[in-house]
Amino acid sequence: MNNQKQRQAAYRLHASLATLVLATVMLPPIPIANARTIRPTLKGCNGELLLLPTHPDVEALQQLYERYVGFIPNTTELGMTRRDFAQVVSTLAARMDTLKPSADSTQVRPQDGATLRRLQRAYAQDIALLQKQEHLSTREQRKFDRRFSNTPSGRMSPSVLPPPPSPASTGLNRTMVQSEGAVPSAVVPVRPQRPNDGPMFGDRDRLHPPGTFNTEDYNRINENPFQRPLNSPLSTFSIDVDTASYSNVRRFIRQGQLPPKDAVRVEELINYFPYDYPQPQGDRPFSVTTEVTRAPWNTQHKLVQIGLKGKQLQTIQPSNLVFLVDVSGSMKRPHKLDLVKKSLCLLTEQLSPQDRVSLVVYAGHAGVVLPPTPGNHKAQIMATLDRLEAGGSTAGAAGIELAYQMAQKNLLNNGNNRVILATDGDFNVGVSSNAGLERLIASKRDQGIFLTVLGFGTGNYKDTKMELLADQGNGNYAYLDTLLEAQKVLVNDLRSTLFTIAKDVKIQVEFNPAKVQAYRLIGYENRLLRAQDFNDDRKDAGDIGAGHTVTALYEIIPTGLTPVVTLPEIDPLKYQQVTNPTTASNRNELMHVKLRYKAPNGAKSRLISQPIADHSTPVKTASENLKFASAVAMYGMVLRSSDYKGNATYKRVLELASQGLGGDREGYRQAFIQLVQRSQRLSQKAGD
Repeated sequence: MNNQKQRQAAYRLHASLATLVLATVMLPPIPIANARTIRPTLKGCNGELLLLPTHPDVEALQQLYERYVGFIPNTTELGMTRRDFAQVVSTLAARMDTLKPSADSTQVRPQDGATLRRLQRAYAQDIALLQKQEHLSTREQRKFDRRFSNTPSGRMSPSVLPPPPSPASTGLNRTMVQSEGAVPSAVVPVRPQRPNDGPMFGDRDRLHPPGTFNTEDYNRINENPFQRPLNSPLSTFSIDVDTASYSNVRRFIRQGQLPPKDAVRVEELINYFPYDYPQPQGDRPFSVTTEVTRAPWNTQHKLVQIGLKGKQLQTIQPSNLVFLVDVSGSMKRPHKLDLVKKSLCLLTEQLSPQDRVSLVVYAGHAGVVLPPTPGNHKAQIMATLDRLEAGGSTAGAAGIELAYQMAQKNLLNNGNNRVILATDGDFNVGVSSNAGLERLIASKRDQGIFLTVLGFGTGNYKDTKMELLADQGNGNYAYLDTLLEAQKVLVNDLRSTLFTIAKDVKIQVEFNPAKVQAYRLIGYENRLLRAQDFNDDRKDAGDIGAGHTVTALYEIIPTGLTPVVTLPEIDPLKYQQVTNPTTASNRNELMHVKLRYKAPNGAKSRLISQPIADHSTPVKTASENLKFASAVAMYGMVLRSSDYKGNATYKRVLELASQGLGGDREGYRQAFIQLVQRSQRLSQKAGD
């Protein structure tokens, strides 16, 4: 009898722990915002209360796991029901019960034992209900006994775990349409109710040790080099409001590894954070703020900041939203479809009765599973989301086609029309090449329908496709690694994420060779435009949402300074007149900035133009906005091992970021400092 109880206790312990993470190298969780400004609980799709990582009980549980197990369950990042929490408490109690009183460090500390007992009392009713449930059939118990007894060192490998259900067993193909675009009579399959169903089991592909399967895809980034104004007097680019790179980098750091350099897009790191720029005046949709200081990583150079601030909406327009959800087999992991459902439920909570929501899903085929539904029918929308199951291949292009058809069919002439795509980007049926997807999305963007791309998951994550879709679809791109990030994107930043106030925003800068020997745009490598594209209204560019801030930085080498980097050289020109830099201008202008933009439904662009004076301040007297933005830029250059990082170090990043914290109402800047500290430790470990 005792042996049977021990086996049952071992199963509960290892089945809950072994699938939460594949290694014990996990770092403590990186907070996304302060608990003071984030609600500790939210409602899930099924109405159950979700405990977020900012909940005091979850934080206490994480600390105990870190101390006595060696890692923190990924479950705590997704949002836990009381039942989930009770299960994890029970699992931890079983682990701590095995630690016999001794003189070594594994002995349970009295204060930790008291914390565990407090949690057990607080969730006693939920724990009692769990104990009454039959977790395993007799056959499953025997199967586990045989497998577990043969596992080396008593540890459970992923191969020991029950295999995931096949696509056929999910019932997906039975309810998906037979031909793309048709509306099925049934909705989506109802998930079987299993005792261990839900987010208890972690994402098995969160970590990828050497030799494991990983097909993540990133575009190569060749950093912008320095340019001479005499050779290239104009710098032209499209703004970028995407933030995916920052949360994706954070995911790598949380997993205990530095990100691949091509996953680091510096402009997206910078623009992840809001900046305190002034509100626009008059009929302009955004303000333009500029500032000049010394470059913190090379004080002989200058750093120029160009900041845009979108106008806040006084009234919210009704929305016509189409949720386009990837339910293919690659989305089975808890940090994929399960997180998608929770994230879209957060957005559903924000909808008004004037809003309309449709739901399109795709796997082997695409189908409409929820026709246009008023935003106040939240229970119906959430129930449909909650019943989604994953399985099958990935006909992403078919889903995109059908989603745009639904959006066009229900178009609001004076409203916000948007497709919200949630996927890992792994398309393998129909149009799947980047060129094909680019043409498909570009053909849809002129219908007055914008695109928001939400990326999920790891292992087969296709960042390349996600960025392409957002760029071509007049939209934005965010990577959701946790439910807290979903709250930031879809709740805290809802207006800037969903409500576009200016589209096709381009920036063109002309440099004064009398003041500028060379210049370099920091980031935006994937957003560069030709000089003639600036005045071409047919050329697509980025969009600004309500209240959104966009920041761009230029590093300047002043004229007369001996450069420490290699500058481009060309042979002397025979027929072109070359202006002598010393007599080019006696005006005190460093550069001249021009911006073009269109109204959300407009076809003709408008121009904003203003000079930037050659007046720089020391870094210590620069604004908090510029200090923090330059700290984030330095962090990106350090992660990328940039040729232009100069004297940038993690230590310098931390010093400057601390000086630029400002009010930090949401806590995002403080969380950045903790991210840098973890990156520094990982870098030091890698160098040892």
